[in-house]
Amino acid sequence: MPRAVYVLALGIFAMVTSEFVVAGLMPQLAEGLDATVPQIGYLITAFAAAMAFGGPFLTVALLRTRQKTALMILFAVFLAGNVLAATATGYGVMVAARLITGVASQAFFGVALSICVQLTRPEIPGRAIAAVMNGLMLGTLLGLPMSTLIGERFGWRAAFWTISALTVLAALCTIAGVPSLGRAEGTGNFREELAVFKKRRLWLVLSTSTMIIGATFAAFSYLNPILTEITGFSTGTVPLLLIAYGAATVVGNTVVGRLADRYTLRVLVGGLALNLAFLAGFALLADVPVPAVGCMLGIGLVGVTMNSAMVTRVQRTGNTRALVNTVHTSFITLGVIIGSSVGGLAITGFGLRAPLWLGAVLAVAGLATLLPEVVRGRAEGVQEPGRRAAPDPAGVCGP
Repeated sequence: MPRAVYVLALGIFAMVTSEFVVAGLMPQLAEGLDATVPQIGYLITAFAAAMAFGGPFLTVALLRTRQKTALMILFAVFLAGNVLAATATGYGVMVAARLITGVASQAFFGVALSICVQLTRPEIPGRAIAAVMNGLMLGTLLGLPMSTLIGERFGWRAAFWTISALTVLAALCTIAGVPSLGRAEGTGNFREELAVFKKRRLWLVLSTSTMIIGATFAAFSYLNPILTEITGFSTGTVPLLLIAYGAATVVGNTVVGRLADRYTLRVLVGGLALNLAFLAGFALLADVPVPAVGCMLGIGLVGVTMNSAMVTRVQRTGNTRALVNTVHTSFITLGVIIGSSVGGLAITGFGLRAPLWLGAVLAVAGLATLLPEVVRGRAEGVQEPGRRAAPDPAGVCGP
């Protein structure tokens, strides 16, 4: 695996730490910004909304830019958003900061995944994607508890300043460790980039990712208040539980990355089925510490860890270019929007267990989006093991 892949993972680690920081500091942010917990939850929604709806437009604006230069532009925009968050004087300013960082983060994911595929051998795209996405998993394992601990010890502003410093470090490592690349082959013509989206099956494949992440984030966005107010853990214990959750995501991502190339569909079906069981179990047993923690860790194992299988499936259906990757990430973050915003509304009406039940419903919807492909595969007698990625018309998977 080229070292540049791990450098790209560091950039994603910084982005994800910023995205998740709100989930670990909800009480502190609510007090500091004179807002309610559901309102702070909407900051997660704002970040996700900016990713889903703004990221593709920024990616299009950078299509004619050399890819490494595009990464540096995105680092600069992301840094500006985090500095604004660290100096926010009110809830409105924080919302603006989250929108800026969300747009930059989304575009960064798309460009980074495109570069990742160009730098690795064509027979291991799933493993390469999993290596880059370890930045996301480590953001959960290390970035979230780190920012939570810093925020609790030194105040929530210190957490955003730390993320700003991490962004600068990631940018410097990218300058040194990622080779200079031109524009990805086949990009630059907007109409040609849009042509792939005429495939109807691509939209169904994208919707699966929305449901998977929506199911996970319905629970993840409100882990802190669920664990403290229902399960009964102290606020000092929550960072340790989040570390355990993050460790589960790293383990799950490693396993899925090994299986994503050959068993893509089976991994997604199995992962969603298990996530459904863990979400329902958590909702039923949230007030019993041991099974509640077990279900929480299960969600970590089979939730966001499906990313490498999701990306592999989308790239086989569409292509490996930055715009397809960015739009896919938009559908992923649409799941974050649904999970966090509808989960917040559900808390207001039905209590803190409601987001867990919402996650279970979204998991069922995700399984429904996979059903046509499962049925078609059985009817055609398709054996998924040994399946190779579809030829890439853009040629970006080449050496």
